[in-house]
Amino acid sequence: MRKVILISALISVLFTACFESKKRENDSKKDVNKPVQTEQVSYNDYTGAVFKLETYDGARVLESGCGVFISEDVAVTNYSHFLAANKAYVVPFNSNKKYEVTEYVAVDRINDLILIKVSNYKANAPAVWESQPKSGSKSVCIARPRNNTLPLHKGKLLGAQRHGGNKFYKISNNIHAKQQGIPVFVNGKILGIGISQVVDFEKQNFAIPAEFINQLIAKNDLNNSKSLEELKVASSSAQAKRYKDVKGLLISTEVGDITIRLYNETPAYRDNFIRLTQENYFDSLLIHRVIKGFGIQSGAADTRYATATDVVGWKGPGYTLPAHIVPKYFHRRGVVGSPRKPDRKNMKRRSDGSQFYIVSGRKYTDDELDDIEKENNYKFTRQQREYYKTTGGAPHLDGTYTVFGEVTSGMDIVDAISLTPVDGDYRPRADIRIKTITIIK
Repeated sequence: MRKVILISALISVLFTACFESKKRENDSKKDVNKPVQTEQVSYNDYTGAVFKLETYDGARVLESGCGVFISEDVAVTNYSHFLAANKAYVVPFNSNKKYEVTEYVAVDRINDLILIKVSNYKANAPAVWESQPKSGSKSVCIARPRNNTLPLHKGKLLGAQRHGGNKFYKISNNIHAKQQGIPVFVNGKILGIGISQVVDFEKQNFAIPAEFINQLIAKNDLNNSKSLEELKVASSSAQAKRYKDVKGLLISTEVGDITIRLYNETPAYRDNFIRLTQENYFDSLLIHRVIKGFGIQSGAADTRYATATDVVGWKGPGYTLPAHIVPKYFHRRGVVGSPRKPDRKNMKRRSDGSQFYIVSGRKYTDDELDDIEKENNYKFTRQQREYYKTTGGAPHLDGTYTVFGEVTSGMDIVDAISLTPVDGDYRPRADIRIKTITIIK
């Protein structure tokens, strides 16, 4: 009997040991997928790095928001705060003193980020995430200290999402209107820049991912700053003089290279295209519209991260350009022009701020040109008629769309792209991207 009891006890011990071992194994597996929240962070250390922001055009207040330093004297916030601004003030959360900002280091219009220079202030900058934390990680936004207490607004990282052609982190923190640009922290490091948007008729909260901040830092010298005036659509006389001397631009696509030159007779378009090129705005954008017998189109801000099912081609850099039609530049084969919204929505015929098309075109008969003249109330010159009949182009756009440049080499690449298969919206079925556009000096 004693022997049976001993055997039963031994079996019980072995079963318990196996159960506890299996439980520890399962718990260990669960821990792998749990958000890491072990780091103890003192957010009081960052109250001098997070700030309130106000931007100005002269004495006129434009926008209010927030931002955060990513080095001693360089901070990141939303580019959209700086539209038309020529100066700004930052007020660190641990102070009531204003520090003037008149310079910036770099801008990413597509991801709505700007690096600004604050020369008269030194901050203890937090680290920036180089990877994506796990979904479910605790996210924190700080507020200005009150009565020696630092308010922490806590939430969660709900995962990565795409919206309006851009990549975001969705968060459960509530970002108020005047908090746009506030840093969102996970474990004491910057997850991204907080914003709120209305999606599907509901306010939702996001963080512009830290990877885009890191890209701006990597591509630019933080010690090389420029005046905020250079962000304006209208160029200064010094800028215009520099841009006038640019010989051309090289558009490198996944199919091949196209070289263009820009016309000095359309300086606003010339300067705008060069400025966007310097900002790497066009890098990785789709050639999103291709029409056989017309041409190819690119420059839409919502195409950099587009998937096959996305409707694209509606998003620009946040501004338009006034029409500038020079009669001697007509829509012959090889010209570069600027698309726009139809007349019924755009009576002044303002052009998109970043999109452009290159005409491959086709040949037209006299009868077709006569019909276009009647329909558009436009008279072709003898030179235009001859060109459209012998070489080709897109005559139906003459007089209503701005032409601002021409292809100098690579029309074989334009022709090859113009023949690619497309869907019902004229988007190529297989993505074709601009790799980079570079300036030829």
